[in-house]
Amino acid sequence: MQTLKQESPFYLAGLLILTLGIGLTIQSHLGTSPFDALLVGLYRSFGLTIGSWEVVVGFAMIAGNALAKKSLPEFSAMITSFITGAGIDGWVYLLNGRLEPETLFGQSVCFTAGLLFTAAGVATYLQSKIAPNPMDRSMMVITEITGWSVTYSRALISVILVLLAFLCSGAIGPGTLINALFSGVLISFLLPYVKTLKQKASMGKPNATHS
Repeated sequence: MQTLKQESPFYLAGLLILTLGIGLTIQSHLGTSPFDALLVGLYRSFGLTIGSWEVVVGFAMIAGNALAKKSLPEFSAMITSFITGAGIDGWVYLLNGRLEPETLFGQSVCFTAGLLFTAAGVATYLQSKIAPNPMDRSMMVITEITGWSVTYSRALISVILVLLAFLCSGAIGPGTLINALFSGVLISFLLPYVKTLKQKASMGKPNATHS
């Protein structure tokens, strides 16, 4: 219980930042991340909400991760999918009609902010021991199995997701390529800084003396 109390602030803050970043890239109309492009494509093709498809695709990725590692499915990761899905739908609802950049400059600023928030969110919640998002768990599984860096593992997943998003008329644009090329780099860059921040935060907390 104590561990959960220590980890949950980074977990929840990371997901909040991540989903804000996703919402901003969607509103930029320059293309979302490959994963979110697939979610938007499924929403356009079959209905439901973008966040609902986060849960459905997340379940499929959990099954794939289990097969790749020859282990039991990490069903606890569904908690992250549910929170992420709700966060995406929440931010899209709040931003829709309030943030509609019409110029290329405005769209670029919106997209860049979204990319930075997304990377910062992933780097933040990956510091917790609570189950990661199935997409990012897949990234870590590939890294563990192949020995590749996070950058290369994320790039491989991105290529597969872009192909699927294309088939579903997803939100593919120049931003999708930029996201695929640089999100892994940004996450790798930010991970040690967020880890240091977490360590400093932990050192600053007094040890509990009673329950």
